[in-house]
Amino acid sequence: MRFVPHSKQEKEEMLKGAKVSSIEELFKDIPQKLFLKEGLKLGKGLSEMELQHELQELSSKNRQLKLFLGAGCYSHFIPAAVPAIVGRSEFYTAYTPYQPEMSQGMLQAIYEWQTYICLLTGMDVANASMYDGASACAEAMLMAVASTRKKKVAIAKGLNPQYRETVETYANVNGIEIIEVEVNADMEIEEDTACVIAQNPDFFGRIAKLKELSEKAHAKGALLVVAVTEALSLAFAEKPVDYDADIVAMEAQSFGNAMSFGGPHAGVIACNAKFVRQIPGRLVGKTVDSGGKEGFILTLQAREQHIRRENAGSNICSNQALCALASTVYLSVVGENGLKELAIQNHENAKYLAEKLVEKGFELPKGEDFFNEFVVKAKDARQLQEKLLEKGFAFGHLLSENELLVAVTEMNSKEEIDELVGALQ
Repeated sequence: MRFVPHSKQEKEEMLKGAKVSSIEELFKDIPQKLFLKEGLKLGKGLSEMELQHELQELSSKNRQLKLFLGAGCYSHFIPAAVPAIVGRSEFYTAYTPYQPEMSQGMLQAIYEWQTYICLLTGMDVANASMYDGASACAEAMLMAVASTRKKKVAIAKGLNPQYRETVETYANVNGIEIIEVEVNADMEIEEDTACVIAQNPDFFGRIAKLKELSEKAHAKGALLVVAVTEALSLAFAEKPVDYDADIVAMEAQSFGNAMSFGGPHAGVIACNAKFVRQIPGRLVGKTVDSGGKEGFILTLQAREQHIRRENAGSNICSNQALCALASTVYLSVVGENGLKELAIQNHENAKYLAEKLVEKGFELPKGEDFFNEFVVKAKDARQLQEKLLEKGFAFGHLLSENELLVAVTEMNSKEEIDELVGALQ
């Protein structure tokens, strides 16, 4: 692992080309208080062998925790086929496939990804290259605003707080009014509402019944935007098409992408065909070439997105297709039946832990209608977290001093769950 810095002569030639006399002059616009007063103490350089030894020493200090964490990022098993295929050079180094004659493999992979998402959600169209579920949710809001020409958006209380922050940031820039609503039988939707954004399962893990909400929204000329943070739930709960959702803003991290400290992720938007011209990101279509052979191309590209950004409906440009490819490989390996079996396993594991916790005297304040994530009421939840952390368990996301959001996946075996329950003594 060699690092060859620029020589003194090369630095002088570059400074001359930039028409400055020194590095300090090159960076003169940066406030002086931000500059280091002395050099970094980096130590001597290391050989490749020495560096590997150093990294092994550092990694040995890490603790391998048993994860019961969710809140929008989930621990699922990744088959070996996923990194083996995604790591191939033709995929790993590919950028946006603008030239179809050079990019048929990547274009076909994106097309397959879109197809899988449509099958999972029941929507007509799906895209690629959303940064993550949060940005997909915000972009879906802009789609709804552009389609309805209304500037008010209702957000259900069960939306992931990070998604909400992203939506609010987009709304502030675009002059959109945000209101918060409680999804219940008494809920009223105002006439000037562009869309209602609801998460399913919601942030607290509850599986929502959104058919009535969809009817209320449509009666007032508003769209229903559904956010999905745990993609695996689509193999367990109702599909968005079943309750007449208009747009789905989804995070597909659960499909073949590691938690990796929170990213990168694979965001995606799926929608009804009538909104296709509002959809941002990449959209791959299948066609035939002049010789009658099947081929794939980027289609419905809004050029303003690339050359007149101030006029663009969206500025999503970086290509996230590598993460989408990981999800595509994962779905092709697991298959429809495997995905359903995996979803059932997640749910049963979560129900098993919930039942054990109730036996121990804990409460489930949000109820038991959940997929693989639920809220636990516990006296001094922070102290409980710390106690379990010492015993090797990362137990839940802290919601308040008395509540934890706990997730259970196929990675948590019955034996591991029993071990966690035993650690509560």
